[in-house]
Amino acid sequence: MGEKKQHYGTVLLKADKILSYLSSCENAQPLHTIAKETNLTNSTALKILDTLAFIGYVRKDNESKKFILGPSIIKYANKSIHQLDIKQISQPHLEKLQEETTETVHLGIKNNSNIVYISKIESKNPVSLYSQVGKNIPMYCSAMGKAILADGSDEELEQYLHENKLLRRTETTITTKSAFLKEIVNIRRQGYAYDNSEYEDDIFCIGTSITLNGENYGAISVSIPKYRLTDALHEKVIHDLKQCKKDILYDIQSFS
Repeated sequence: MGEKKQHYGTVLLKADKILSYLSSCENAQPLHTIAKETNLTNSTALKILDTLAFIGYVRKDNESKKFILGPSIIKYANKSIHQLDIKQISQPHLEKLQEETTETVHLGIKNNSNIVYISKIESKNPVSLYSQVGKNIPMYCSAMGKAILADGSDEELEQYLHENKLLRRTETTITTKSAFLKEIVNIRRQGYAYDNSEYEDDIFCIGTSITLNGENYGAISVSIPKYRLTDALHEKVIHDLKQCKKDILYDIQSFS
């Protein structure tokens, strides 16, 4: 039998056990609990925790003397998520969404003041959409763009409106600040946004953003020719869109 490979730096393995345990806890934990749950002595656990606190991986409350994950480890976790290919993560769920709705499905990400399409699954129904992968469209007249704006802060929304004119694209484009802000209130309340032929005539889109812990990873939408839109299809698309979003967020969390 071959010799068992020895890992360099057993203290790192012990630190990993502590970080894994803290990541599973909702609240800060005392030293004795951390030591018990990681099979370490109090003195060993404390030395490692003090080092982790020094570099920001954990934070110690000076009053309660309890420990919780710190800002540095959270920062690296968020960066790791952003390095993932959101298109790859979303693709199987987008395919399922298209199969369920039979309509055209998009995935887009924020690109300055626009939404850029990074994935499109065409409907097999007879329809011609102007959208194409790589195309940028203004956020204010797209379902995906409005959904992302609604997920942001009021300050970010005000900044967007200050920097971008609401130019008319079609007869139904929202072009006043007051009407747009009212639209944002509705989106925040219901969790999804509409593009009622606001960018392209005779096309109705429903979109929702992919946002987790304040970080946005893009948005998804379903586009429907208005002549084919019925109340039943409208309700089904909303239901399937919400499920698709839930599934994508679950996969993002699984990679964190």
